[in-house]
Amino acid sequence: MVRRKREMKRRPPFGMPKGIVLLATPEGWRHSVLTGEGGMLCGHLPDVPVNAGPVEARAAAAAMVVALAHDYHEVRIDVTWDPPLEPGSWTAQITIASTSPNTCG
Repeated sequence: MVRRKREMKRRPPFGMPKGIVLLATPEGWRHSVLTGEGGMLCGHLPDVPVNAGPVEARAAAAAMVVALAHDYHEVRIDVTWDPPLEPGSWTAQITIASTSPNTCG
């Protein structure tokens, strides 16, 4: 009798994204991705020029988090940016995208 080797599913290196904080600094755009488990993934947006506007930086941060959620958690997410409360700082909420087709008439 031949047994199949049991595959161990690896845990993603970080938790499911829950929110984004984006900051404009003199050195460039910084981000923090908050996870549902209470973790945080921080860094800068390397492909965004220092003098880029907030629209470009928000788009790059959202694309990065969407790709991470897809690659590591195999889910589609939606990123919704909140109105800015102070200059140079933005926050976004992340929700799992609906998988059912829109049935509105």
